[in-house]
Amino acid sequence: MRLRSTYDREIASLALPALGALAAEPLYLLVDTAIVGHLGRPQLAALGIAFAILGGTFAIFNFLQYGTTAQVARAGGAGEAETARRLGAQAVWLSLAFGIAVSALLAILAEPLVTIMGGEGQAAEFAVTYLRIAAIGFPAAFLALGAQGYLRGVADLRTPLVILIGGNVANVFLELLFVYGFDWGIAGSAWGTAIAQLGMGAAFVVVVLRRLEPGDAGLRLGLARRVLTLGKWIFIRTTALMLSFVLAGAVATRFGDAAIAAHQIAFQLWIFLALVLDSVAIAGQIIVGRELGAGRREEAYGASERMIWLSVALGGVFTTVMFVLAGVLPRAFTGDASVLAAAALLWPIFALMQPLNGAVFALDGILIGASDGPFLALSMVAAFGACAAVLLASLQADWGIRGVWCALLVLIVVRLGLMLTRFRRRRWLVTGWA
Repeated sequence: MRLRSTYDREIASLALPALGALAAEPLYLLVDTAIVGHLGRPQLAALGIAFAILGGTFAIFNFLQYGTTAQVARAGGAGEAETARRLGAQAVWLSLAFGIAVSALLAILAEPLVTIMGGEGQAAEFAVTYLRIAAIGFPAAFLALGAQGYLRGVADLRTPLVILIGGNVANVFLELLFVYGFDWGIAGSAWGTAIAQLGMGAAFVVVVLRRLEPGDAGLRLGLARRVLTLGKWIFIRTTALMLSFVLAGAVATRFGDAAIAAHQIAFQLWIFLALVLDSVAIAGQIIVGRELGAGRREEAYGASERMIWLSVALGGVFTTVMFVLAGVLPRAFTGDASVLAAAALLWPIFALMQPLNGAVFALDGILIGASDGPFLALSMVAAFGACAAVLLASLQADWGIRGVWCALLVLIVVRLGLMLTRFRRRRWLVTGWA
């Protein structure tokens, strides 16, 4: 890999603010956890249940963001500025519709969802309360998804970052006021988050509307369908990915408390490192969509190669850090000897897969930018099938936590093999808007 490239400056200018925006959601969770954690064990358990439901739902619908970014960037690159603006409006309409529908379902199905997650007693009651209040802010959270997709597509990543920072600050203030000032307990935490999300949603809508010309804001079914055409494939891809993680957690649970605790430590670190890698993937969505829209195949390919190598190098840095801190990081989460022993078993696999993760994340962003939705969906389903087979074999043969992480490694390796083959064959380099 060359030390410098003509693409580096733009990649960094897009990836760094994207990283800040990606970190906003984990910060919400950390603030809620820190505040609610002082209320008691049932409240904290309830928050964990609610977060699992809300986080999974939110992740599955990220196609509203990613699909919009790719389409808007391609339209902009093709010189279709009016179409790009109108796509932004469709993203807002679609996000609002999905947000209202999902919010209503969450409020109605809160009790059975908590039961499915294993909630019992007071913790279950608190979780239902949190979900029903948090659902009020969900349409606004969805609006933020669609609006961010549009703003990323026009290469404006600073505005979303400013809005998200403002929302996080408001969330901290409101939760402290409601939970401790008004003594509303876990309901106060939910209200603080919901109000902060409503404020952010309103800010995003105002920003998008200011960018539109007269006549751009209306609903246009043809363009809305175009957003959903790519979005449905990303939905399938994300669902298959989430199912892989859920199944891995379920199998890890079968190997005992120490195994699931060690799995949770490594998986949370995996998610944290994924945030950094995903910021490069977002740069890939924007640059590739724009270059292909403008008909510049070689530029799209050259920038993509650079992003893959940068992500692999970054993953290599993560691998080194994880090995150096192998005896330190797990102890930051637990002092239990059995959990530390289980973490030691999975740690080499977790550390060594980071460069592979880097390549996979970059390729994922590149192919999303190229609107290569069907391939992304089918390759992810194939990777899920391979991962599930290893997980079931691990359970049957009692391979323990190491078997679970071997399955996750298989998930990454299969995805990498399929996407790298697709990348090298260049069939994804489809140019123009139409």
